[in-house]
Amino acid sequence: MRVVCLAGGVGGAKLADGLQQILAPGELTVIVNTGDDLERHSLLICPDHDTVMYTLAGLAGSQGWGLAGETWRVMGSLARLGEGTWFRLGDKDIATHLYRTERVRRGERLTDVAAELGRALGVPSHILPMTDAPVRTRVRTDDGWLDFQDYFVRMHQEPDVREVRFEGADRAAITPEISEALRAAEVIVVAPSNPIVSIGPILAVPGMLDAIGAARRRGVPAVGVSGIVGGKALRGPADRMLVGLGEEASALGVARRYASAELLDTFVIDTLDESLAAEVRSLGLKVVVTDTVMADAAGRVRLAHDILAAGAPA
Repeated sequence: MRVVCLAGGVGGAKLADGLQQILAPGELTVIVNTGDDLERHSLLICPDHDTVMYTLAGLAGSQGWGLAGETWRVMGSLARLGEGTWFRLGDKDIATHLYRTERVRRGERLTDVAAELGRALGVPSHILPMTDAPVRTRVRTDDGWLDFQDYFVRMHQEPDVREVRFEGADRAAITPEISEALRAAEVIVVAPSNPIVSIGPILAVPGMLDAIGAARRRGVPAVGVSGIVGGKALRGPADRMLVGLGEEASALGVARRYASAELLDTFVIDTLDESLAAEVRSLGLKVVVTDTVMADAAGRVRLAHDILAAGAPA
């Protein structure tokens, strides 16, 4: 079964790992958010891509990002020199950014560099950046506009978000690899990532929604998973961002976003939110109620099975 999964960072990486475990090598393609990308210490850093890549390679750190067994000597030396180290990069992780930065500066496509990195780490799935063009997520707070990582990491997601924009998205385009993956897809999965700043940038790339819509018209099921359970984000600020944008912080609020984009056929919600199932159905979506909290490796596999079962023909 050829599966295409739209994903952000930690939540998307966990589900992608569950899918990879039950699919044959090469059957999973992950289209990953690059709106979080940034330039730091003269390096091009792609946080969501690398979280997915390290997870699928079995190398992710226990904190959910970076590599296992990291050391922090470079950051320590930078701190002694008076450099800001609020965005921490482990010593082994820096090698990834050095490799990527050099290749991109030579004019290579981000998609090709991602493929090289995945092969080097033994990832059996395909990880595709959402576009080769630079797109940067920015958020407006009561004190003005911020680059996403300033808001997310440096300011610990504390300011209320009033508006979000994806700079450069209007000049971007989906890649031939994404077009081909969606043409070949048998199931499309939207991971339980932040619907605003993880899935939102992916959908903002011109051609993405059209390609997903064309697949759905061919009968390819699209199944999404809520990253909000019991009114709270499992990780990150999605619940607070929804409220700041005047929306409902719930699985129903996420479903409304995706229904308005005509993105999904089926929406998966947690058992804690079963009372919302009827309202989600009223949006024209099929509903699956299951345990969506991926607390361990078995939970990832179980949810992946439930999602693919939801996308299977009746």
